[in-house]
Amino acid sequence: MAEGAARGEGTDQLVPAILHVDMDAFFAAVEVLDDPVLAGRPVIVGGSGARGVVASCTYEARAFGVRSAMPSLRARQLCPDAVFIDGHYSRYAEVSGQLREILVSVTPLVEPIGLDEAFLDVTGARRLLGPPEAIAATIRRRVRDELSLDCSVGVGRSKLVAKLASRAAKPTATRAGKQPGRGVVVVLPAHELAFLHPMAVEALWGVGPATAKRLHDLGARTVGQLAALPVEVLVRRLGRAQGTHLGALARGEDADPVVADRPAKSVGHEETFRQDLFDAAALGAHALRMAESVAVHLRSQSVAGRTVTVKVKYADFSSVTRSHTLPVAVDTAAAVSAVAQALLAELDTGPGVRLLGVSVSGLETAGTARQLAFDLAGPGSGPAPTGAVADPDEAVRRQVSWSEVTAAVDAIRARFGRSSVGTASMVGEEGIVVPARRDAPWGPGADPAQG
Repeated sequence: MAEGAARGEGTDQLVPAILHVDMDAFFAAVEVLDDPVLAGRPVIVGGSGARGVVASCTYEARAFGVRSAMPSLRARQLCPDAVFIDGHYSRYAEVSGQLREILVSVTPLVEPIGLDEAFLDVTGARRLLGPPEAIAATIRRRVRDELSLDCSVGVGRSKLVAKLASRAAKPTATRAGKQPGRGVVVVLPAHELAFLHPMAVEALWGVGPATAKRLHDLGARTVGQLAALPVEVLVRRLGRAQGTHLGALARGEDADPVVADRPAKSVGHEETFRQDLFDAAALGAHALRMAESVAVHLRSQSVAGRTVTVKVKYADFSSVTRSHTLPVAVDTAAAVSAVAQALLAELDTGPGVRLLGVSVSGLETAGTARQLAFDLAGPGSGPAPTGAVADPDEAVRRQVSWSEVTAAVDAIRARFGRSSVGTASMVGEEGIVVPARRDAPWGPGADPAQG
């Protein structure tokens, strides 16, 4: 890439002008922000137990080879002196909300990707805020001043180029310490292919290990070598949709627009257990707790869903899923758990369950279909218990009978706090604990009983 691209010369050629904002080591950086004693130390956020994985780590830990998605046991081998933190998802979500406020003040065209990154289309903001590289620099400064955190920003005509540019703008990890990156990298249209083609094919979206092997077999290890292959060769090897798509990306063609407030496709909660579970009753209790977590999140987003899915991963890492689609959308724990526990009852827990998940998809605005369900409740159908049921369609009746109760509970929590009211399953030694969605998505922490 020409040096002029990094300085942003001639950025009026960037139409559209897409930014990719990516927080630097976000989860770990938030932990250091909240506990300055951790500054300069190798910090790893993730499941600290034997089955955990790394979610994020500081650059001091990356210098030892620690990476996201690495098993925590391997990370501990590479960096024995690392500080392991199981993570605080709700805190990261809070800071992510503050980041979003900064981004939407620049342009309403913001497409979040997880908690720590987002695409922005600033094409229409240039007259007011200046060229794209100036907007990128302003965002970096505001993130530093207002959140006390760092981010890297890539700028290009497409989402693909902008994302890869933000990666090029990142700091690097060395044993001597964190080396600052360029912060902002702008890729001009004239330099796109020079920027893309030296990269490994794995840099492109949709190229995982299996696809990468097929491309390697065709002699394409770099994006440039992929771009040189005839499209018909890629189609024969990968299929029409994927072959055509990857060929276009390799030529710098990515027409995917920034979509503001892209609706979520599903809401889910899954956990890996410290030890395999065999007892159906214990798994049912976990399914109920997860259903409560999912339902709370659904209502917080003012959505409901028609399809409930249960996912089970066994001790041998094989997995199965079971789904049921309801005639109406649901958002109460009673309704979600009715389906989840019925689906779970169909599965064999004998081999031992390593992971359990409950999710709801087929989302729509809450209340859209609720009125249609009142005639299904039947006379005298009061609130049903939240235990397992034989018929998943019982969830429809539970949705109706529990809707008013759930609305009252939400109102109490909004006024007096999350722990002010809850079901019996939420009561423990520390009082009422309302399950939070994905509080431990990276696997279990270390067993306290083992020190």
